[in-house]
Amino acid sequence: MDCESHQHIQKGSRRRPRFCLACGEPLSGRRRRYCRDDCRSMLLAALNRRTGLLTALGTRYATFYFTRWMVIMDLLPYGTDQIYSFILPRGPGQKPLDAFCILSNRLGNVWWNERNRTHKRYLASRLVLDQAHKPRLPKEAVVPVNTAVPSVGSKILLTLRLTPSKLDPANLLDEIKRAYRNQAKLHHPDLGGKAEAFRRIQDAYEKLLAWAEHPTFVQRSGFPDKWFYEGFSNRWIPPIARLRTFQ
Repeated sequence: MDCESHQHIQKGSRRRPRFCLACGEPLSGRRRRYCRDDCRSMLLAALNRRTGLLTALGTRYATFYFTRWMVIMDLLPYGTDQIYSFILPRGPGQKPLDAFCILSNRLGNVWWNERNRTHKRYLASRLVLDQAHKPRLPKEAVVPVNTAVPSVGSKILLTLRLTPSKLDPANLLDEIKRAYRNQAKLHHPDLGGKAEAFRRIQDAYEKLLAWAEHPTFVQRSGFPDKWFYEGFSNRWIPPIARLRTFQ
């Protein structure tokens, strides 16, 4: 596969997925990300059982994702900005989990055969990396941006139509009050709104004010449509939920 095709996959992967992020089956609901919970856990367990190769290759970060036709694992070793991509076509009806296991087994066999032949780990790793595609991609393709997410219920933010990125510690109260005023104008009973909707808005506003007295944030790292591997923790992380944005 050439670099242009790989870049097309990377670009397409940013679109909102309409299939299960674990098995690739079509989803019935627009907000669902997996067809069922055990589907997600099965892929996560399989990924975490097969981190030995990534460790042997000195992987700093990696991602795993798939299309209808192939599975792709991109990795970034320590000490380089070059991304190495391993791509395997999916057979008819083949699950991404099965294709990943085949890809992992093949690469692992190459590594161990060379390791046994030369007794040199670095030569085995070099041989595996030489078999990878080397697309012209920025390292940000596998290195996610850390995001500070407010440790407050998403339903509260949704009720006030508040984007998490706007809740900066420097202007918390201003943003919360502005969001409350905007929603109050739309839903206040005196202005033609429904009392029940306004009660939800008032409740969300009070909870946010209480949170703002001692605000806490959670650091979140990952991609919304790719499985992400961290070398320092030696574990895979499922795709993270997209942050909602409001006009």
